Amino acid sequence: MSRGRACAAPPPGRRAVLGALAGAALGAAGCSAGTARTARATPSPALPRTTPWRPFPGEVEPAAKERAVRLVEAIGAWPDGHGGPAAARSRVETLGLPAALAGQAGPLLPPADRAALQVVFAQYGGILPRSASVLVVCRQWLRRGGTVVPGGTTVDVRLSRGTHGWTVDALRPAHPGPAARALPAPTRAALSDDRITLPPAADADLRGGRVHTSVAKAMRDLARTYRIDVSVVRSGHPLDVFGTGRPSDHPRGRAFDVWRIDGHAVADPATPRALIERFMRDGAAAGSYNVGGPVLPSGGGPGLFFSDATHHDHVHLGFRA
Repeated sequence: MSRGRACAAPPPGRRAVLGALAGAALGAAGCSAGTARTARATPSPALPRTTPWRPFPGEVEPAAKERAVRLVEAIGAWPDGHGGPAAARSRVETLGLPAALAGQAGPLLPPADRAALQVVFAQYGGILPRSASVLVVCRQWLRRGGTVVPGGTTVDVRLSRGTHGWTVDALRPAHPGPAARALPAPTRAALSDDRITLPPAADADLRGGRVHTSVAKAMRDLARTYRIDVSVVRSGHPLDVFGTGRPSDHPRGRAFDVWRIDGHAVADPATPRALIERFMRDGAAAGSYNVGGPVLPSGGGPGLFFSDATHHDHVHLGFRA
């Protein structure tokens, strides 16, 4: 007989009444326990499936990118029961890196029951023979109780090359700041344009109102011809042009980088060079005074176009104001 039926059975006498009352109490407790078990068994909200990021063929220093990405993936994703700083330090040590790096993760390691992380792209913030900055652009999903919260950030991973290859020296996550109460019309237009894909930190940069309208206008101008995937705008980028003391336009809100054009990754050797060159020229026509990429278009005046190892995987567009 089921427990529910035992709770409802009519007792025929005093002794039976007492027994039934005791049975009813036990049955009620049992029914509550069953309900609790059912509640615990309710499936938790699923996190998105993610895949490990891989460098494209022909990367300048694929090992540096791999090292940076594996660290971000290890810190920013965990199964149930493995959140928090201590577990993160253990995951970092498993990679053969200093556990203290987990303490620099900042927004990459928020409180959550479970987390999933997808690296969108890893681009160079700078690459020199023995040092590198790899900007790891990622989306992150956090499960807290019965809720999944989307987010993500960009992490400037600093590396150095030793006798045993690349190692990580520091993590510098993006800190875009709070959203502004009001935004200029060009910025609102760029945020609402479905032909412009912005990762979390770049989106927050625009929403914070600390990006020049020249940047937003150029995004919109280019989006009339191309579908563009932005990697970095302001936060998460090195303060200076890597390896120099010259301030970068990015932290001042006067530049943005594009890693994919019309679905073709700039770093992919299969992407037509003519597409990238045309995009760079159109970027200059949209107002950029300093356009960098993996190809060097002819003409345009001194200093307008440039190409180097750092920019083999993205197009940089800088603005004076």
